[in-house]
Amino acid sequence: MDALRFREEVKPADIRAVRCIVESSGLFREEETEIAVELVRESLSRGAASGYHFVFAEKKTAVVGYCCYGPIPCTARRYDLYWIAVSPGEQGKGLGTELLRFCEGKIAALGGERIYVETSSRQSYDATRRFYRKRGYRREAVLADFYAPGDSKIILVKVLGKNDLPPDPLLCL
Repeated sequence: MDALRFREEVKPADIRAVRCIVESSGLFREEETEIAVELVRESLSRGAASGYHFVFAEKKTAVVGYCCYGPIPCTARRYDLYWIAVSPGEQGKGLGTELLRFCEGKIAALGGERIYVETSSRQSYDATRRFYRKRGYRREAVLADFYAPGDSKIILVKVLGKNDLPPDPLLCL
């Protein structure tokens, strides 16, 4: 089995990698995919000033998953987890959990205390909601018919605790 490596530096090739991963999930509409790609472009052009942080999971040189997070403006130590996605061939192997834990550790190291995740109420997102629930996230709010009639926004939150230690910096490229 190929060794998994995490990297935080954003590279131009990540634009294509993110597009492929998000499109292959089958969950996101075209405009949502464009937003995921735009966050990569924004990070490439503005760096840390963009407010977007990335973690890319690689096997050999292939990106097989990623997450994007950032501080919520005008809040005290609150962060949004904007995206987390894993290539279909790598799903069900624990990579999503590893990525999430790595990101949670990075957020904790930055002083973050709460992480918020927004997701859809559509049935196709049932597995996504279960994924977060099993990892300590709880439903904080529901905005009815937010995305479209019958498609509510579900906001999940996790309060970081003392056990959410930052990852070993030597594991990060």
